[in-house]
Amino acid sequence: MTRFDQYRAGSRPRFPVLLSGAALVSALGLVLAAGTATAGTGPAAQGSSAEASPAVQQGTGQVKPVRLTLPEPTGPHRIGTLALHLVDHSRRDPWKPAKAARELMVQLWYPARSVTGHPRAPWLSPGVAALQLRGLPTGTVRLPDSHGHLGAPVDRLRGGRAVVLFSHGFGADRASGTALVEDLVSHGYVVAAIDHTYDAGAVEFPGGRVETHAASSPPPDFDDPENPVATKAVAARQADVRFVLDRLGALNRGQHVPPGRRTLPEGFKGALDLSRVGVFGHSLGGATSAAAMHADARIRAGVNLDGAMFGPVLRTGLDRPFLLVGSSGHGRDNDRSWAALWPRLRGWRLQLQLQGSAHSSFTDLQVLLRQHSLGLPPEQIDEMIGTIDGPRSVLIQRIYLRAFFDRHLLGSPSRLLAGPSPRWPEMRFVP
Repeated sequence: MTRFDQYRAGSRPRFPVLLSGAALVSALGLVLAAGTATAGTGPAAQGSSAEASPAVQQGTGQVKPVRLTLPEPTGPHRIGTLALHLVDHSRRDPWKPAKAARELMVQLWYPARSVTGHPRAPWLSPGVAALQLRGLPTGTVRLPDSHGHLGAPVDRLRGGRAVVLFSHGFGADRASGTALVEDLVSHGYVVAAIDHTYDAGAVEFPGGRVETHAASSPPPDFDDPENPVATKAVAARQADVRFVLDRLGALNRGQHVPPGRRTLPEGFKGALDLSRVGVFGHSLGGATSAAAMHADARIRAGVNLDGAMFGPVLRTGLDRPFLLVGSSGHGRDNDRSWAALWPRLRGWRLQLQLQGSAHSSFTDLQVLLRQHSLGLPPEQIDEMIGTIDGPRSVLIQRIYLRAFFDRHLLGSPSRLLAGPSPRWPEMRFVP
């Protein structure tokens, strides 16, 4: 049963999953693994059912497609990007054991010295984009471009730049957090966004081969911290993170350039400071952040954006900084995994809650679904992304995420993390 079937049947499980259904949302497969939306009031709620409708071109009768856009990054740096095909020959694929090696796609984002002559990268690869638009009438929607420029030369910093890893939700993909990733890069970070093959909705490899979700049917119970499928997924993902970190180290030394790529962007060698590494993720990617920190001491700080937690970290905890950010109504009082982890966080810790948000507010859908409904009814959109104003929600998330990594990777403390801000009242500090 898909999440759409559950809605049609009148059943709304606390942790519904988008693994199939309609258009873009079905392909992103965003797991609703952390609480439900609360009704908003005032200006933030006024646009809750808004949709940009396709316009009819005057005199032709033809429908002009709606072009979706991502928010502009707020930092001063231009952005370069490239896709890396990485193969881990040390392990079989956990979801398809017949495959003798684990294959990953990683999108690397970095500050660029110049972007002249380097086109903007699409938000999604062509094969994944085709899957995500399946089911919509042809020509009604155009997916966004990213703000990253393909293969642009690296803007080097003496000593290298801090590195942050991004992990997507179960059934989603590496593009789902692009608005947050790009903003970090525009402020000087290098970010590696990982596709976790076979629990991602779809991953396109060089040559156009697309591998789709194969991790679980039916999807796991995210209410259960001991759920075996979710626990298996997190174990595979933390191994992915560690492998990617190893490969970034080799690439930073100018070694092991991935197959199909003869060179890396100009200036890449030595551009990373791998003594300053952080990780963040949404939904099961948030659980991956904690699991990767638990398994790898190289990771100094981590963030969980609205995800239930799984694995050994719930028993042993962490001794380094960790931030929990929940949607409205999601916190330690109704998530057993958060309640179990909290007293075992022995380093710097903080729990925040973004009022008016819902689980998918922490993805690019926060803004995209207000530009076009993609065939979803308004009430379902509100349950997915809440009633908070989309651009403001993204801005608040960007500001707090960057403040966290600035403090714990760059040594630049911010009063923003010390207590509630009258400028950002939507972000509640949970004692």
